[in-house]
Amino acid sequence: MRNLAVAVGCLLLLGGVALVAVADQERTAAVAAVKAEIERVEHALEESRGDNLELAEKLTALRSQLAEQDAEISDTTGFLQ
Repeated sequence: MRNLAVAVGCLLLLGGVALVAVADQERTAAVAAVKAEIERVEHALEESRGDNLELAEKLTALRSQLAEQDAEISDTTGFLQ
């Protein structure tokens, strides 16, 4: 009976070790996947920052054109021509 208890205990211990090893591998894989996703999002963010900068430059140019046209339209007396 004692030998059976020792054998069952050893089997449970080995099963627990295997379970912990599998869980650790899954955790490591999940951490790697999260790091890869963070890298992808950071790259996309950098690309969008460049695009936003280009759009801001275009918007500034359009606003200055709009201000010039506004000044021309508001000059009803013709002095600014």
